Amino acid sequence: MVCGRGVLKPLAALMLAGTLLSGCQSIIEQTYEPTISPSSNPQIVEEVQKNDPRAQMGAREHPRIVASYGGEYKDAKTERLVARIAGALTLVSENPNQSYRITILNSPAINAFALPGGYLYVTRGLLALANDASEVAAVLSHEMAHVTANHGIERQKKEEAEVIASRVVAEVLSSNIAGKQALARGKLRLAAFSRNQELQADVIGVRMLGEAGYDPYAAARFLDSMAAYARFTAVDPDSDQSLDFLSSHPNAPQRVELARLHARAFGAEGSIGDRGRDYYLAGIDGLLYGDAPEEGYVRGQTFLHGKLGIRFDVPAGFQIDNKADAVLATGPGDVAIRFDGVADSRKQNLVNYISSGWVTGLKPETIQPITINGLEAATAKAAADRWEFDVTVVRIDNQIYRFLTAVPVGSTALEPTAAILRTSFRKLTPPEVASLKPLRVRVVTARAGDTVASLAGRMMGTDRKLDLFRLINAMTAASTVRPGEKFKIISE
Repeated sequence: MVCGRGVLKPLAALMLAGTLLSGCQSIIEQTYEPTISPSSNPQIVEEVQKNDPRAQMGAREHPRIVASYGGEYKDAKTERLVARIAGALTLVSENPNQSYRITILNSPAINAFALPGGYLYVTRGLLALANDASEVAAVLSHEMAHVTANHGIERQKKEEAEVIASRVVAEVLSSNIAGKQALARGKLRLAAFSRNQELQADVIGVRMLGEAGYDPYAAARFLDSMAAYARFTAVDPDSDQSLDFLSSHPNAPQRVELARLHARAFGAEGSIGDRGRDYYLAGIDGLLYGDAPEEGYVRGQTFLHGKLGIRFDVPAGFQIDNKADAVLATGPGDVAIRFDGVADSRKQNLVNYISSGWVTGLKPETIQPITINGLEAATAKAAADRWEFDVTVVRIDNQIYRFLTAVPVGSTALEPTAAILRTSFRKLTPPEVASLKPLRVRVVTARAGDTVASLAGRMMGTDRKLDLFRLINAMTAASTVRPGEKFKIISE
């Protein structure tokens, strides 16, 4: 969480946004023979081709993309790894002369995408989930296919046409049912167009995988891993997957099977292609995992922020979701918590601040000044629609920190939940700040006597150690550990 970004959002910001996943069918009509192996010394492209007019669109959107995903992730070892994979794919792409500007985004989201002109993006979250180079190659080849097929240009033209049509419909037919139906049909046409592009990119991407010498079945394998990750995060009812791959890419069992069908043109599964597991794991060993230090840390039921020097707890059974502009938490009985901060150089009275108009449904008679662990604070109650709220604000220097606890009308959880937030909120001591370390992907080698449970027990930053260990290592419930095998764990 970064403080000072705007004002309190409505409760709707705490609710789950659903994702529609879909797929369709196609066939592969010819057999491909792999002719090129992954390069150990690919050309690392520093910038997009300067004379490519398509790059103007990518250049325009690039700063927004980077800002939306927490900036660039800078690590020379990881950058060389991604460049090596992309370099091998470029040689067998539809347009080998296309250069790419590859950006690793500093985000735990699982995503990769491309912009016209050769702007290629992959999040560190996706790199942490992948288990070998061929899986990352599968994602990158899919995105590179969008570039070489000019899908970005086609989509922009389609969207521009729909915007114009929608504007006409809105002006002429906005008040009747026909107008709304026309708008809906336009959105469906756009969605269908996008799905066709995705499936075309699948075919091209699997071909590139096989021709570059990678395991062509990696596409299907990693689609399974991303679906498993989506199920894992969906256990948190407030999990926001809007920045994740599956929110913008169609995914369904049929699509996974189609990816395997395309791959069979190269040979039987397990008998062909390089996975690149050893050099891949070496390249991501030490990769930052989860929240970046500047956003604070979630450790079980506790949120800690070293730069801001604060910490607080949520009740047992709550899931914390650390967003860029706020910390959200959800618990049993539809209880929701929001925490954020705003700058206040005027150091206004906190009682006056609560009543200054930013709280909807405020009950003025409930406002009272309090002290929280030696800090100036104030609290109040509010009600709106079918919800009841506790509002608590705390001042530290020129910053006001704000807690909003929301429960359904009639729930008895409001005061106990708010009390835990209030009593646990305090400033961190200098030794506590110094001891905070980010979580990272660590690659370990199994020794004699190691088991799935013993390795999972070394995981940090999650209450679901066994589930997350199996997920990031693509293991099933029946998977075992053999001495000498390498595994990813999450630790400091």
